[in-house]
Amino acid sequence: MQPSMFNVQVPVAERNEVFLMNTFTDAQVMVTPDVVELLDRLAAGESPREETERATLEQLAAHGFVVTDRAQERRDLETFFREVREGTDTLKVTVLTTLQCNFACDYCIQGDHGDYNKTAARMSMETAARVAEWTESRLERVGPGRLVLTFFGGEPLLNLPVMYYLSARLHASCEARGVQLLINVITNGLLLTRDVVERLNRYGLNGVKITLDGDRDTHNRMRPLRGGQGTFDKIIKNVHEVAHLTKIAVGGNFDADSVDSYPALLDFLSEQDFASKLSKVTFKPVIRAKTQTAAKGLIPLTAVAQDGKPLNGACMTSAGTGVSRVCDTCNFVDEKMAFLRDETKKHGFATADGVHMGPCEIHKNNAHTIGPDGSLFACPGFAGDALQSIGHIDGREEAYRTQALRNFDRLQAWTECNDCAFIPVCAGGCTVAAHAELGDMHAPNCHKTSFKAGVVTLARDAARELAAAN
Repeated sequence: MQPSMFNVQVPVAERNEVFLMNTFTDAQVMVTPDVVELLDRLAAGESPREETERATLEQLAAHGFVVTDRAQERRDLETFFREVREGTDTLKVTVLTTLQCNFACDYCIQGDHGDYNKTAARMSMETAARVAEWTESRLERVGPGRLVLTFFGGEPLLNLPVMYYLSARLHASCEARGVQLLINVITNGLLLTRDVVERLNRYGLNGVKITLDGDRDTHNRMRPLRGGQGTFDKIIKNVHEVAHLTKIAVGGNFDADSVDSYPALLDFLSEQDFASKLSKVTFKPVIRAKTQTAAKGLIPLTAVAQDGKPLNGACMTSAGTGVSRVCDTCNFVDEKMAFLRDETKKHGFATADGVHMGPCEIHKNNAHTIGPDGSLFACPGFAGDALQSIGHIDGREEAYRTQALRNFDRLQAWTECNDCAFIPVCAGGCTVAAHAELGDMHAPNCHKTSFKAGVVTLARDAARELAAAN
């Protein structure tokens, strides 16, 4: 027997104890220092000295802190990732209804200023019908218990006919098959109205995520309309009107110049009458193209370009849909993420804990992203590059799509992470960030320090809960 490779320890000085977590089993316990000493002796090859130590090790083994041997643990890890990849409980489909947007965010990878927005792709009703047929065929083949349908873009609310059509049709399709339908919308919030929410509620609206990039002045600077007008007040007005009708999550994008404005935003949100109805508040670093400033810890991404203009790409104000937990924090500036997480919790809002981040949808066979033209992608973060399409809903076979599919099918970045304790919740890091920054989507994109900071937060929370209980 020996300690699990997935054990993480955090001393809790005020209790003279140690918070012990196993990232594979998700077991979390507060133990005395002598238990840690026992694990250290076990790692050094020593046997338990007395019956009480043997009993302690048995209890630890029951929660995964002690394993038979590392070889078996690695086989268990391989089984875990295989089950993640092949799981059929949930079918996830993210639909990019359009790549058009009514905002002019200066950090958007689309660079959709000027006339680009006029030529950006927009899903037709004919394509939407084929998307519905394709999704129904997957429902038949996979047999899931639920379908999670996420609308994304661009700004998805600029194509409401497609959203309404797919929601109504797939709601009927799911009802006929006894499948639960959950609809998520990732929107900038400007067009979010009571009518939109009430209509989608008929079909299984699960929640809406909107974006606020700091306090009023900072947000208006970073996320203006195309004419330069601010958008903060209108978004807040819209949230006031719909927060009682559905779950609202708030996301935000920060850079070195805007991060310090977030406490003021949190102050503002905590004073609103909808504060108690916000399901989660999370933030992440701004993503910029390599042609933009790459300093200050920002994420560089290269847009596919032709004649100086980016080609159609997903909205990269978030790397991913905002539903995928790993993508929402890819390549974050660790200390800033920890700062914002602590500030958010101090204001009473739920937020990501910094540990339970994955594996994300890119590692799941039954999670799909569909572009406006019907192209299939492994995740929304790659929808900005047509050459990364892994297929099409009409089944067409093209060499570049076949090659992309093979490339994504062999993703196993975690195999290069040796004995890192965070492999089960990281899976080697964000593939989009590895592709953009390292030029190799198969390379690990490591943020171990941030995961460690997340465990520290969990330890502090556990200590507070224990103190309150006593």
